[in-house]
Formats: sequence, structure tokens, C-alpha cells
Amino acid sequence: MKLSVKGKQIDVGDALRSHVETQMKEGVAKFFGDSLDATVTFSRDAHLFRADIIVHAAHGLLLQSNASSDQPYPAFDIAVARLSGRLRRHKTKIKQQHHDSSREGVASLANSFVLHGDEQGEGEEVKDNPTIVAEMTTPVETLTVGEAVMRLDLGDLPALLFRNRGHGGLNMIYRRPDGNIGWVDPTETLPAAHRA
Repeated sequence: MKLSVKGKQIDVGDALRSHVETQMKEGVAKFFGDSLDATVTFSRDAHLFRADIIVHAAHGLLLQSNASSDQPYPAFDIAVARLSGRLRRHKTKIKQQHHDSSREGVASLANSFVLHGDEQGEGEEVKDNPTIVAEMTTPVETLTVGEAVMRLDLGDLPALLFRNRGHGGLNMIYRRPDGNIGWVDPTETLPAAHRA
């Protein structure tokens, strides 16, 4: 496992690094072996310490978790416990997906753009025209709906765009305000003259 422990405006000592390494091996690496690339970042958020964990696991699988506490050790312990709990819930699906992904082709890519709202005059509020920011090129994986929900949960993501393995069309799942998962499966309703 390749592990990087960083601190933003705080010093990460050897004892904390050792604690992180031990907990990551016990809580996360046991699901994937040594095929992990993980980054743990500690930062200050007012009077609290924040621990952010990002793990690049099997082919295209991104795991994320974070937590805050008044000390860095409990913040990390809570974050790794959340991640480990999600992994335990999805253990069988992850193993199957890791096995299946080695036989799949390359995912298509979605490009990113930064779109600016109309220019605002001085003193005007920006509530009606926020800047829309997309940060990177993202692979659009071909997944079943169940696999997409698993990735949404493991990555602690608000939404996920994917190509539906059942019919090849683009689908979106998202986390609803009530905690449930929404699924958008658009149907082709354009007249034949407007189709490309």
C-alpha cells in the first residue's frame, strides 16, 4: 500500500503517521491487499481538526471519507471507521467488480469546463448566477445500477454519472435530501429529425 500522510498548516508527527498506517492496514488494506494508493490529509477547521481520506483502490474505484474532532487522532479514527464500515457493507460487490473490471474495456471520458455566470455589477448578489465549476476529466464507467450506488456510497459522492450496462445509455444517480438515492434513466423522446 502506498500511503501519503500530509498536514495543512499543522505538523504531522511520526506517532500520528504510524497510527494512520496501522489503522489503514487494519481497516482498509485488508479488502484490497497492497493495490492501494491512499492519501490522508489533516487540517484545521476553526477549533477542530479535520481528517480527509482518499483511497484509489481497484480499477477506477475511489473511496473517500472525512471527519472532524477536537483532536487529530479521533478525527482520523472516525473517518477510517466510516470508510471501513462502507467497505464491509459492499465487500462482496467490490470483489466481484474488481474481478469483472479486469476484463472490461476503457471507460469513456467526460470533459470539464468552467462556466461563468453573467458579470455582476458592484454590490449585486451572485445568488442567481453562480459560477459553475467542473474540475477534471472524469471517466464515465459502464456499470449496473447496483454498482453505481456502491460507488456513490464508497466515494461519499453527491452524484454519479454512468453508462448503464443494461442498455448502454447514460444514467445519473444522486443523493436526495431525505437520504435516499435518486436514479435518472432518461428515455429517448426527441423526434427522429432532431436525433444525431
